[in-house]
Amino acid sequence: QVQLVESGGGSVQAGGSLKLSCAASGYTYRRYVMPWLRQAPGKEREGVASIDKDDTLVYASSVKGRFTISRDNTKNVLYLQMNSLKPEDTAMYYCAADRRNWELQPDYKYWGQGTQVTVSS
Repeated sequence: QVQLVESGGGSVQAGGSLKLSCAASGYTYRRYVMPWLRQAPGKEREGVASIDKDDTLVYASSVKGRFTISRDNTKNVLYLQMNSLKPEDTAMYYCAADRRNWELQPDYKYWGQGTQVTVSS
């Protein structure tokens, strides 16, 4: 059974940094595409970044240059380093997984429970 557990969210002032983690279990980690997505109140879920099985990276234009997605295949952990945070980055952040690459579309099969990120001005 696929399980994804996010951590690392919190409250930070604009310009600050946070690093999110997503611990994965229950499947062959390396064979899955894994993204980070977020959802702000009243808005649709949107893709932030994704990493493919061959480590190809895709970023939303709104976070490119500020966020970095990475994975540690020895620990089965997905990361999202977020720098230069802005109030508009405030959202619930989710990691997901699927054998199919949906890139930044919210169509992934497996989801974590989410971790809240709040950025104050």
